[in-house]
Amino acid sequence: MPDTLAARRVAGTGMTRQAGQLRSFDVLVLGAGIVGVSTAIHLRRLGLDVALIDRKHPGVEASFGNAGIVQCNGFVPHAIPSRPSQLIGIMLGQSSAVSYDFATLVRLFPWLRQYHAASSGRGIETYSRAIAPLRALAAQDHLDLAASTLADRYYRKGGWLHLYRGEGSFRQSEIERHYARVFGVAYEELTTEDTNVLEPGLSNMIFKAVHWTESCSVSNPGAVVDAFWRGFVQDGGHSIRGDARKLQKGRGEWSLDSERGTITAPNVVVALGAWSSDLLAELGEHYPLVSKRGYHMHFQPRTGASLSRPVVDVENGFALTPTDNGIRLTTGVELVDRDAPPNPNIIKLTKRRASELFPLGQALQDQPWLGSRPCLPDSLPVCGQSSKTSGLWLNFGHGHDGFTLGPVTGRLLAEQIAGKESVQDLTAFSPARFPV
Repeated sequence: MPDTLAARRVAGTGMTRQAGQLRSFDVLVLGAGIVGVSTAIHLRRLGLDVALIDRKHPGVEASFGNAGIVQCNGFVPHAIPSRPSQLIGIMLGQSSAVSYDFATLVRLFPWLRQYHAASSGRGIETYSRAIAPLRALAAQDHLDLAASTLADRYYRKGGWLHLYRGEGSFRQSEIERHYARVFGVAYEELTTEDTNVLEPGLSNMIFKAVHWTESCSVSNPGAVVDAFWRGFVQDGGHSIRGDARKLQKGRGEWSLDSERGTITAPNVVVALGAWSSDLLAELGEHYPLVSKRGYHMHFQPRTGASLSRPVVDVENGFALTPTDNGIRLTTGVELVDRDAPPNPNIIKLTKRRASELFPLGQALQDQPWLGSRPCLPDSLPVCGQSSKTSGLWLNFGHGHDGFTLGPVTGRLLAEQIAGKESVQDLTAFSPARFPV
């Protein structure tokens, strides 16, 4: 089917037709976060007629609320904390890195066992080998899209900082630096004095820092996705409001009732992030997708203080990022039901810890933003064609890396759908690795 699509486009025949309220496309992309928008852009650039479907404006879910980092490092999965002091803090509800609801923890216990195995020992080696090629492409894929959609004004160089308050947490992170050396990603180890020279606004509580110099960041993640989306529409793509849950499978094509009537296509991409499993379960496909919730809030820095790049307190799980709207504080992981009510205590605790490192002033929004990171037990996204359902393509489960990897997985999946040979092997990300 992908070869047929590509051949039709090359021949200039096209598939778009309109008869009354029926409109057909080559591909329906469900979900307008950075993953879905990037996929839609690349499909359109390969000559396919694409409809991008979402209930909301593009980029207002997890793509809006992240720390805005496009990281070249990140060769070790986000592991479950194991140091005694961390575990005690989590159990007592005093950890800013991980918080949980007991009932959810019990329900997720089998998943957490798989996650722990995949983020330690041999699991780290497997993960690093799979993710390294994507990380090597991520920054350039971002910049390519940004240059063509006028989003490049939001991007900045300068890398980001990992901060360590003590020798124990710094030593524990050595494995990340080991794999950075293996894959040739540059970094600098900084003393307290070095860190204060680079970022004078930070306190001297820092034992050491690591400057990941090759990564980049953005000043407004939501605006980046919005610019990508506008570029897609200007390039002839179609953006349609609709509910992905109305998707129906027919003979040889998919259909969905939208604000513009019924739309159809022989191919559909599920890029719904944390909501992907809801739709796929209705189609008879089940993936072990778990939501790691996170919050952000913007603060005005106190007089004279500033940050020029994102910084993350590794042990305490939060990041501080300079944005167009103030200093954005993003929290660690909350393990609760995806649709549970917000917990305001998480941002309060995180703000208290963050203020020890940087002088945060007045809050610039009334309530914290809340979003969900879609994570699979091996911490790798699903990117490829369903092994069970024809015409169904999947691109979700990016965990903490949706913003970083969205453009590159979008491009690689689009190449698969169009039948174009790709230089990147996506076997490690195949949906077939999970029994559905």
